[in-house]
Amino acid sequence: MKPFDLRCLSELCFAFAVRDGIRSGYSLHQLYADLLAGLTVGIVAIPLSMALAIASGIAPQYGLYTAIVGGALAGIFGGSRVNITGPTAAFVVILLPITERYGLGGLATATMLSGLILIAFGISRFGQIIQLIPHPVTTGFTAGIAVVIATLQVKDFLGLSITGIPNHYHERVILLVQALPTAHVVEFGLGILTLVTLLIWQRTPWNIRVPAPLMALVIGGSTGWFLQHQLDIPVETIASRFSYLVAGQTYAGIPALPPVFTLPWNLPWADGQPKTISLQIIQALIGPAFAIAVLGAIESLLCASIADSMTRQRHNPDAELIGQGIANLVAPYFGGFAATGALARTATNIRAGGRTPLAAIVHSIVVLIAMLVFAPLLSQLPMTSLAAVLLVVAWNMADFSHVQRILLVAPSSDRIVLLVCFALTVLFDMQIAVGFGVILAGLLFIRRVIKLFEVRIFSEHHHAFSEPLPSEIILYDIEGPLFFGVAEKAMHTMASIHSKVRVVIFDLEDVPSIDITGLVALESTLRWLWEMKVCVILAAAEQPVRELLKRGGLKKTDGVLLYAADVSTAIQQAQTCLLAGK
Repeated sequence: MKPFDLRCLSELCFAFAVRDGIRSGYSLHQLYADLLAGLTVGIVAIPLSMALAIASGIAPQYGLYTAIVGGALAGIFGGSRVNITGPTAAFVVILLPITERYGLGGLATATMLSGLILIAFGISRFGQIIQLIPHPVTTGFTAGIAVVIATLQVKDFLGLSITGIPNHYHERVILLVQALPTAHVVEFGLGILTLVTLLIWQRTPWNIRVPAPLMALVIGGSTGWFLQHQLDIPVETIASRFSYLVAGQTYAGIPALPPVFTLPWNLPWADGQPKTISLQIIQALIGPAFAIAVLGAIESLLCASIADSMTRQRHNPDAELIGQGIANLVAPYFGGFAATGALARTATNIRAGGRTPLAAIVHSIVVLIAMLVFAPLLSQLPMTSLAAVLLVVAWNMADFSHVQRILLVAPSSDRIVLLVCFALTVLFDMQIAVGFGVILAGLLFIRRVIKLFEVRIFSEHHHAFSEPLPSEIILYDIEGPLFFGVAEKAMHTMASIHSKVRVVIFDLEDVPSIDITGLVALESTLRWLWEMKVCVILAAAEQPVRELLKRGGLKKTDGVLLYAADVSTAIQQAQTCLLAGK
């Protein structure tokens, strides 16, 4: 991780992807491609943004506000030239409990705080560190999130009559099973129609120009309208479930209005009333905000990395975190909520030819225009059709074929991490899964390193010396970093020396680093050897290791502690010590 440097802050923060795109050259052909890609991905983002807002427990227009404001800001200030930012399915498992407990105002305030955390991550150069989260951890919790999201869509997909959804997964499943007799056959059939259309259309060549979610919702929405207005069969839609207030009047559906400035905490909380920001509110929401920030960072950087492999570009991870932070900081002031890099929309953008942040900005403009012009039509979309779209999103997100490959190919420790993260995400929540998964992966990694670490004892022959070593000299060849996980193992080997030994040589040539635990363990061993009147020679240490040892007080003392440039020199020094002691 690079150290924090104020001199590079301006280079890091301000429109890295925009400046990178300009420096690489821009043509009319690329302008056309970016405009077309922005139009395409904007059309895809409209239904997904609404569906994900509903899945997060809030009205669909707030998902559109998020795509409009957050998508444009992340494109301008982020570190990836092609990332498309907006609401994502991964957030649902975090956001829904926040909405249920704190309401829209609490969700917006937590998002604002997460934006500040993300900016701090970027300025502190945490981008590379977050990318080091083990693959089985991200795969496990992503698959778990997909299962939870799919479960949440069963109610609307089947048209079940359920008044509330429990917090715990097993309770949700039991409730859904108990409610199966209330399934609405017509709505279920409409959901199947939307689902089949989506699956078939996305495999056709026309999917590039007319995105599958758009075609599926056009057919589902048209069929729903026909059932309601021509056959008088009730179908639950956005308009029948959601409403909004304008000038004291209540209207059904979503408003044909642009996002307007408002303080996040002035939006309605769980009790329906606004609140005043306070230290108590910040303390209550800082935990959820941190979870949003961490997941947002992981998702965005993962999305950017995959986009790099598709476009052969390179993103700036720290600038991307800052861009996402700005998006999440500002969007709540316009009714938005948590956003991050969206892989499906980013892939759509790339396949449509988008190569600069202009496509992300155009995507936001398209969503804004659609909201202003087509809000009445969007309000007529059936809830079961939106649920069908999210079921496909969840399936693609889970990537069970990849999960199966890991379970078949990966080492047992990786399989354990994946299954634990999956189970914890489904049964508890994502925060516990990621935290426990990272800790478990770290412990298993340390276990692997300990197995690779080796201490070899040479009491007679060594490749650096043509003759056998005297019985009074022992050489310890240490291979691997001497850190907290292996220090005790390495030093415990010292207990095997016999009483005739007068000189101990430590070959540190293959020790790339030593941490404070390793230093303390080494010091303890040296003190024990000195009490036995044994001279110690530290040989072939790399410069960083040597400097650390000297800073720790292990300085050269004739007859007690010596340093040698290599093992051959150390053996010569050892023989000199033996002669001096006789």
